[in-house]
Amino acid sequence: MNPGGRLTGSRGLEDLPWESPHNFLGLEGAMAELEGAAAVILPVPYESTTSYSGGTRGGPRAILEASRFIELYDQELDEEPARHGIHTLPALELTREGSTAAMAELEEAYGRILATLEGRFPVMLGGEHSLSAPAVRATAGRQDRTERLSVLQMDAHADLRDGYEGAPWSHAAFARRCVDVADFVAVGVRAVSSEEVQFAGASDGVRLIWADRMWEDDAWMDEALQALGPEVYLTFDLDYFDPALMPSTGTPEPGGGDWYRTLRFLRRVFRERRVVGMDVVELAPRPGFTAPDFLAAKLVYKLLGYHFDSGD
Repeated sequence: MNPGGRLTGSRGLEDLPWESPHNFLGLEGAMAELEGAAAVILPVPYESTTSYSGGTRGGPRAILEASRFIELYDQELDEEPARHGIHTLPALELTREGSTAAMAELEEAYGRILATLEGRFPVMLGGEHSLSAPAVRATAGRQDRTERLSVLQMDAHADLRDGYEGAPWSHAAFARRCVDVADFVAVGVRAVSSEEVQFAGASDGVRLIWADRMWEDDAWMDEALQALGPEVYLTFDLDYFDPALMPSTGTPEPGGGDWYRTLRFLRRVFRERRVVGMDVVELAPRPGFTAPDFLAAKLVYKLLGYHFDSGD
């Protein structure tokens, strides 16, 4: 470990009891270095257009902190996915000159990051859900793309409004900002406007999987998979989960997804499609209430394990 840079490198302080680094899982050494990493974590602590309760700016840091206490061995996969290497980038601080400027800045930055990853799997930690639009657009616009991108959106909301409270790049409009470059399959939806339902019904590239259907049987899994193209970007808004599991979100909606059924579906997604990137957003951590932070961190690690296991 070298938490102090030149300080520890030149004065022989490496053996002092430094805290774990603020990397995902607290990784250090070869498993955390970019050179050998199979995945890269990008924290983006951005919050501007939240509409009910705030706090999503603290989401990335809370996920990174909670992740330091996750056991690296995954019983389901019978391995330690962290051994594939996971590098954590510094947090990306976006401009505060309005959401339109911030999202333009992120799209340019995300595109530059993608261009340097050399096949490493990108994972963005938000922040509010507006962040997903620039990431999707940058991913869809890659010059080596041969198939139209599909977006798998795990979410309580459709986020298909044309704008919200005067902001076209609102968290409630992120999907609408991307339907020109990608198809959408939204799973777990249970809170929408009539405008969004009408837009989805008139769009060939948008499929909504309602949350109440998910409790009847597992047929929704096949329906969602069939609607996805070969290349998928996964965006996971944590309000997808039922508030009993995930209360720390800006807009908790009753009746959401559960843990094991969701993981069973997502493992199929990683096995049957090529997932090219993902984000986990909308954690609004509450002081002294860490279980939701740990759930979010564990979800990221599980999904990374599925990606590594898929061989992509």
